[in-house]
Amino acid sequence: MTDQLTEGAEATGRRRASFHPLEVSEVRRLTNDAIEVTFAVPPALADEYDYIPGQYVALRAQLPGSDAEVRRSYSICAVPQRFEDGSSEIRVAIKKDLGGVFSTWANEHLAPGDTLDVMSPAGAFISKHKMTGLNDPTSIDTEREHTFVAVAAGSGITPVIAIAKTVLAANENVRFDLVYANKAAMDVMFVEELADLKDKYPSRFALHHVLSREQRISPLLSGRVDAEKLTTLLNTVIHADDVDEWFLCGPFELVQLVRDTLAARGVEPEKVRFELFTTGTPTNLEGNIGRPIVEDESGKNFDIEFRLDGLSGVVKSPAAANETILNAALRVRPDVPFACAGGVCGTCRAKLVKGTVDMAENYALEPDELERGYVLTCQSRPTSDAVSVDFDA
Repeated sequence: MTDQLTEGAEATGRRRASFHPLEVSEVRRLTNDAIEVTFAVPPALADEYDYIPGQYVALRAQLPGSDAEVRRSYSICAVPQRFEDGSSEIRVAIKKDLGGVFSTWANEHLAPGDTLDVMSPAGAFISKHKMTGLNDPTSIDTEREHTFVAVAAGSGITPVIAIAKTVLAANENVRFDLVYANKAAMDVMFVEELADLKDKYPSRFALHHVLSREQRISPLLSGRVDAEKLTTLLNTVIHADDVDEWFLCGPFELVQLVRDTLAARGVEPEKVRFELFTTGTPTNLEGNIGRPIVEDESGKNFDIEFRLDGLSGVVKSPAAANETILNAALRVRPDVPFACAGGVCGTCRAKLVKGTVDMAENYALEPDELERGYVLTCQSRPTSDAVSVDFDA
């Protein structure tokens, strides 16, 4: 692994995505509707699958009985490690979603020995505190005390548990508070691992389970997390005024509620890290396979140029089609990187080199990335006659 790759990943948590077939080595049942899937990474690919706790991978598959390719993103739920033979592994949790084609298939049929295409790790839901090596959690700054707080719901625990395990093990001066919301006790993912963390770090790890459909002894930990309950938690349970970094992961409504509440309390935006599993409006999945578009010879067309892996591509996009740059690029280059196509993961980001675009949603790019001209191609549509983007930048 080159120093340049390491430095780039430290700075942004992002690198060029590539898929490789990996074998499933274990499938472990977490709840009635969630599994943990372990992929074996051979020594030859171990460097490509190094990751920073909090990052995700995309899984790509063609399901039985379907001609369509399906891609879904899942956060990595384990601490990075290498084995004696130089191999490693990637662990993700897959929770069955209502109507979710891939998650339902995985929960019902995925088994050890199966092979799926797994994207190299990506994502910026990582600590901004010192973590200098992609696969070296012991390099975290241990010279000063750190206080972290995470608010997660449902499968939002997946990246959070990897972050918590890493920072607690690496720095004896770390305190970590976790508010974890679920419908009921039977829905709690990684219940044993969370209990083990509490036993291992009784004075440094505080776990607050909030169950919306089960009565707990404390009324504060029962019912849905709304603005009033969140404010009470921050005022009485969590030392909210001296937190070094916040990690928020879950559905849009909860994450936005916490962000708004923290902003109202004067918490600097730079201290708040967040990741969405849904945006609340998952109605536009355009770009999943590149929907068919017919160029309009007589009407107005946008000229879209893009650079990927050192090669340039050009495609015309009819103005009447209201097509995203990602969808247009996929029609001529099916290897254009993307995962969620919903503005959440950031896999499809590219630098806008020429022209102007309208970006409908952005839940992935940091403010400094926007300032440097990066856009999410799955959400960006041309607003000038010619547009050029660089996926390699």
